[in-house]
Amino acid sequence: MSDRDAAFAEYFAARSGAMRATAYLLCGDWHRAEDLVQTAFTKLYVHWPRVTRHETLDPYVRRVLLRTFIDDGRRGWRRRERPYEQAREPTGDQPDPDDRLMLVRALSAVPARQRAVLVLRYWEDLSVEATAAALNCSTGTVKSQASRGLATLRTLLSVTTS
Repeated sequence: MSDRDAAFAEYFAARSGAMRATAYLLCGDWHRAEDLVQTAFTKLYVHWPRVTRHETLDPYVRRVLLRTFIDDGRRGWRRRERPYEQAREPTGDQPDPDDRLMLVRALSAVPARQRAVLVLRYWEDLSVEATAAALNCSTGTVKSQASRGLATLRTLLSVTTS
């Protein structure tokens, strides 16, 4: 294995799980999340020789992941089935799995661009500026999409819990 491949494999092993969790929040389907992550890391591998600073890898992969997710939505391809994992018994102070499933379902009903902003801002804990850079838009757009996305999410969750 070349040094290039070894460095890539090390980065993939360290970051693929976190990127898969982000992709799941975007699409609400573990299988599709895996496809999105695979596409993102494939594109990273193609450009690996040009990527020299490891501090820029996460934003690059995240941007590719987001663009792939949004492009899939534009093509009209969406998986209709949503297999749900078996809920585990909560241990200790862990949140209720039913609450998590309800949130993920509601998040999947939020429009793609708003969902991307919500995931980056509140799951990935990116700043408004970093989110704008990842989505290639203005900070004002991030703020308005976050506001609209949260309002939509609140509405969906209030309907679900009623």
